[in-house]
Amino acid sequence: MKAARIVLVVLGVLVMAFGAYVLVTTVRPNRIWGLATWLLGAVVLHDAVLSPFVVGAGLLLRRTGRSIRAWVLVVVQSAVVLGSVLALVVLPEIAAKAHGQKNPTILPFDYGVRLAIVEGVLLVVVIAVLVVGGLMSRNRPRALVEPTTNR
Repeated sequence: MKAARIVLVVLGVLVMAFGAYVLVTTVRPNRIWGLATWLLGAVVLHDAVLSPFVVGAGLLLRRTGRSIRAWVLVVVQSAVVLGSVLALVVLPEIAAKAHGQKNPTILPFDYGVRLAIVEGVLLVVVIAVLVVGGLMSRNRPRALVEPTTNR
């Protein structure tokens, strides 16, 4: 286990060093600060918005008691993560299209509508999973004595 950690740490450091090399050799110096600002904003959005939202959804669903099954929680949290990450990726395209571009073939689609459709599909999937999970937990026979071990 210790050897695997060492290998993973060394591999991670090598990948970061390669990324820094590519950054320095391919990005113009006056563009590095914009990239650093974007990366810092992504970290802040992830840590301040996305992670607390996913944890809050999990806690809210867990407060419903043991009646909710683990697979329901996994599907709901996965949908929240997918929807959030997709929104974070597509919002810059929506903003860029709103500002206009010199070449209309760069952003040819209506990204706002497409994002709304995908988010709507995710919402329908979450609602369906919650309904099916609720029906399955309601139909599950209860034991006369609850087990004392964690599930």
